[in-house]
Amino acid sequence: MEEYAEIILRLLEEKASISSDEIPIPYSCLHGVLLSLESKNQIVFEIKEKHKKVLTDEGKDLLEYGSQEYNLFNSIGDNGSDISILEKFPLGANYAFKNKWIRADKEKVYRNKEAVEDSVVKQLGALSILTEKEFSDLKKRKLVDQSKTNIYIISKGSSYGIAESCNVELTAEIVANYQGQKFKKYNFNTVGNIPNCGSLHPLMKIGEEFKKIFIEMGFAEMKTNRYVESSFWNFDSLFQPQCHPARDAHDTFFLKNPEFAGSFEDEEYLKRVQDVHESGGFGSKGHQSVWDRREAMKNILRTHTTSVSSRYLKDLASDFRPVKLFSIDKVFRNESVDATHLAEFHQVEGLIAGEGITLGDLMGFMGTFFEKLGLKNIKFKPAFNPYTEPSMEVFGYHEGLKKWIEIGNSGIFRPEMLGPMGFDESVTVIAWGLSLERPAMIKYGLNNIRDLVGHKVDINFIKKCKIIHF
Repeated sequence: MEEYAEIILRLLEEKASISSDEIPIPYSCLHGVLLSLESKNQIVFEIKEKHKKVLTDEGKDLLEYGSQEYNLFNSIGDNGSDISILEKFPLGANYAFKNKWIRADKEKVYRNKEAVEDSVVKQLGALSILTEKEFSDLKKRKLVDQSKTNIYIISKGSSYGIAESCNVELTAEIVANYQGQKFKKYNFNTVGNIPNCGSLHPLMKIGEEFKKIFIEMGFAEMKTNRYVESSFWNFDSLFQPQCHPARDAHDTFFLKNPEFAGSFEDEEYLKRVQDVHESGGFGSKGHQSVWDRREAMKNILRTHTTSVSSRYLKDLASDFRPVKLFSIDKVFRNESVDATHLAEFHQVEGLIAGEGITLGDLMGFMGTFFEKLGLKNIKFKPAFNPYTEPSMEVFGYHEGLKKWIEIGNSGIFRPEMLGPMGFDESVTVIAWGLSLERPAMIKYGLNNIRDLVGHKVDINFIKKCKIIHF
């Protein structure tokens, strides 16, 4: 360590400041050496981010073997080639047609030019001088990326060049062999460095703020410790037909083991649900289709926390009292990941059960609720839900995306759902749900949900992200 410190001090003799790129010291040792020198006021340093354009593994292969469009062009004979050659270069065919290098009819592919230049390879070979558009185009093809490293900018401190004449550490060896050595005075008023012990994720912070709002408005929290749920509680109890597209494997994660739930605790309730599905009741004709118990018992990863609400409402029906309940937890959808969707996300759900509640009450309450979140720019749109009627989608305006995005769904639970549970006709239950991620995107000004959750999240963003009081 002393040898490395001497190297840094010697380099500073020639310049006012130096970069860590100029120091022949292992990067893993550098930070410790700098902290030691800084504690003696011999140097000061700051950390800056350095971005560098790099080739991906795919880009390295392409640089060596050429692009698909170039190889496709060279593979076509002088008199054309069979159309099947395009299958060997699926990505290259798109770019070759786009560049107007080739043409095709129903049977053959032909060249439009005698020779072409592999501009992609040329660009990859000159990575450092690419324009932003060229780099962006290559990045879309996953041929290049940007790496980020920290560099240290080091300057002379107030005690630079002054020989250290005092011991800064008292050891057992010095005490045993004391010979009048001088020690640095101890500062009893100094405050130690606060250890960096991590940071709560922004979603956890915002989730706590949601809880405060609910509790402030008189809500009680439901238990949500049931990620694996039966299709019955997730779909059938909510009067969602067994042929509904949401119950398809393309939208829902089904378990292989155990594939089915065990015995059902209330066979009479299950029979009432079956009857309302097949024949109707409570003012409804039902779905007029055969209800399959085996389908209802399939285990899934819950697609919404309304399955939690359904269980609570079933227990409430036998001894009804007006209640206000909420839940916040994970749900799972078999969706393609994009800028505003994830396959795993958090759902915030609330419900109010009472007599004489109307759609106007639901709209008025949600207006107050979202205003407390700081989302004043909202609007409602009529929608269809299998288990609520009427139903409304809630939209909030995202300043970053410059468009309205859906932030919630709401409605009044249908009699076909509440009736089999045992509720009286005079009881109304209003409910609404929203994701935790999308309001967080709006509050933190994020355009892409993958900047908030997942492997692409910047750790520095998590550390610096302060709690936002709604």
